[in-house]
Amino acid sequence: MRQSHIKLLAKTAVLSAAIAGVMMLSACSKQEQDLTLNIGFQKYGVLPILKERGNLETALKAQNVNVKWVEFPAGPQLLEGLNVGSVSFGEAGEAPPIFAQAANANLVYVANQPQAPKAEALIVQKDSNIQSVKDLKGKRVVLNKGSNVHYLLLKVLEANNLKLSDIEVVYLPPSDARAAFERGAVDAWVIWDPFFAAAEHQIGARVIATGENLVNNHQFYLADRKFAEAHPEVISAVVNELNLTTEWVSQNQAEAAKLLEKPTGLALDVLETSISRMGFGVKPLSSDVVQKQQQVADAFYGQQLIPQKLNIEAAIIK
Repeated sequence: MRQSHIKLLAKTAVLSAAIAGVMMLSACSKQEQDLTLNIGFQKYGVLPILKERGNLETALKAQNVNVKWVEFPAGPQLLEGLNVGSVSFGEAGEAPPIFAQAANANLVYVANQPQAPKAEALIVQKDSNIQSVKDLKGKRVVLNKGSNVHYLLLKVLEANNLKLSDIEVVYLPPSDARAAFERGAVDAWVIWDPFFAAAEHQIGARVIATGENLVNNHQFYLADRKFAEAHPEVISAVVNELNLTTEWVSQNQAEAAKLLEKPTGLALDVLETSISRMGFGVKPLSSDVVQKQQQVADAFYGQQLIPQKLNIEAAIIK
């Protein structure tokens, strides 16, 4: 009796250990499955195309990662979402991450698209008397303060031996700027795609200068530092899918435009023009790109748009 009792206890112990092991494995598995990547996106760009195609969900399923998409109206709001933890990954132009880093946001740069200088421009009404940048002296120029095109304006003026004090700068977000531009309350508008392409197609706006040979106009992909350090394989998978998506877009621009037609509310011809000016390819930041982003940050500091000089390298995981 005693021996059989001992055997029974031993079997019970083995069974209990096995059950405990299964429960631990189940808990670990559930933990892996419960990992969710919250991605911040805007209506226009590569991320909404990736969202519409559904490729990222398929790629991350192998890593037991779910994807949740969170829409933002613009880059600054998206990076604020990154700062407060509502998203762990997102996209913005050159300026928003500089302002976010200046505010001590816990973000890191993880990748970028190639430069797209033709995707932003200084434009005037089709019947404007302004024919060159030098004609802007004493004129009212509207733009979104602290945006990529703020840097473009600085470089355009510098290239033509003008200063900010030579013009009257009006700061308005794109929708308000478009209204002011159309009613003639301002003389020129510095703007980016797809707003730029929309102004060309819809009201015949005329280009005085693009960013070509003046600025880079990179798009950056950014992540929450803790998430990027804890899950580098997830970030790597996202960057890979973004790169594949831009390769697809470069070969299928009309189809990509159709994917953005409903979310943006823009006509296909506007979207096709805008997409044609994108930078195709998504890669980790090179030292050259870091240096160019540092130049933008230094220019903003020089104009007292940010409170202190930044070190872009500090926002990159080594």
